[in-house]
Amino acid sequence: MLIEARMKNKTMKIQVLGSSCPTCKKLFELTKQAVNILDLKIEVEYIADIQKIVEMGVMSSPVLGNKRKTCYNRIFAGYRKN
Repeated sequence: MLIEARMKNKTMKIQVLGSSCPTCKKLFELTKQAVNILDLKIEVEYIADIQKIVEMGVMSSPVLGNKRKTCYNRIFAGYRKN
């Protein structure tokens, strides 16, 4: 219950880090679509500032993560609706 109360007051955020290339933009769009399809209350942010990306320890893009860590940095094929 305590965790649920804390989560209600916080806005979760997913960050897509990229250099504005087509692959990075596609990851951003797919992430937004997934959040909408799953009806999640999560903000999706696109970060293209190279200095900020490097400060986060990222050396290649696209990357999917949050304020604390990156969790995805591989080439993706997209998704298919079933």
